[in-house]
Amino acid sequence: MKVLIAGGAGFIGSTIASACMDNGITPVILDNLATGRREFTDGRIFYDGDISDGTLIDRIFTEHPDIRTAVDCAALIVVPDSVANPLGYYRENVAKGIQFLEHLVRNDCRNLLFSSSASIYQADPSDFSVDEQSPLETLSPYARTKATFETILRDVAAAGTLNVISLRYFNPIGADPQLRTGLQIRTPTHALGKMIDVHHAGEPFSITGTDYPTHDGTGIRDYVHVWDLAAAHIKAIERFDTVTRTAPYRVINLGTGRGTTVRELVTAFGAVTGTPLRTVETDRRPGDSAGAYARVDLARELLGWKAEHSIEDGIRDSLRWYDKRDTVIGTGGCTTPSAS
Repeated sequence: MKVLIAGGAGFIGSTIASACMDNGITPVILDNLATGRREFTDGRIFYDGDISDGTLIDRIFTEHPDIRTAVDCAALIVVPDSVANPLGYYRENVAKGIQFLEHLVRNDCRNLLFSSSASIYQADPSDFSVDEQSPLETLSPYARTKATFETILRDVAAAGTLNVISLRYFNPIGADPQLRTGLQIRTPTHALGKMIDVHHAGEPFSITGTDYPTHDGTGIRDYVHVWDLAAAHIKAIERFDTVTRTAPYRVINLGTGRGTTVRELVTAFGAVTGTPLRTVETDRRPGDSAGAYARVDLARELLGWKAEHSIEDGIRDSLRWYDKRDTVIGTGGCTTPSAS
């Protein structure tokens, strides 16, 4: 079996590719390397190009006619950047995504796994948990691009053009436990990445927002190990026909089912490193929300999947990758992250 992974040279996409290889599935990677890393494609089938390039995608399917499923991990994901550059986000995440769908359909690839986001949810203020039927509230252009594209996918599936599983990721942490790949960004915008940076620099960590309606005033997230996310994709690939047999469009949450506040993440980080992390409190960032965590019953029911790694595992593997990163990708590299 072969699977096309758009954005397969980035953090999540490359981890999915590793999991595919470990499970007897051949990944075919498409990435324009805007933020992905060529090093993450070593030993893998790789095409350097954009998801909007129809000629290239036609060539991929000519050379690999046995691809039946595509995984779309190609997107920009930084909330503050999306506030500053909404046109760029709509171009990359929506306009090019539509072109990608057209190229898949033309080549008779009818199964799509879409990397969506929990950022589109309106959290239940009573406990901040959400399931797939929870109301949506998009507070940033980034979140709106994901919600908009989900609407497009729902309509395309209803028309019988594609079968789609939208996997709503919560907050990925960690790295491939074998350290083949990991977060390639040297100036991460997410909480754990910043904690690692300031830990090594001996600086305090900035808690952005302390007036949220959570039990300790800081944002709440569901931190899921990226290797667990990758395992969910393997389950979805293997069960795709079964999952979409009665509903051509499915939404499935991928999280741990546990909420962790920023202060609790700080405490866990200190427990793993053995050194308490100093903190300072600052204002909220533009586009940030209080957050949410997943109800994951549907993932268990449809995919037979649940997260196996703890938040401490994620912190530990992130630190291990930080120590090894420069031997894998050198000292240059990306400063702006994408979902790929």
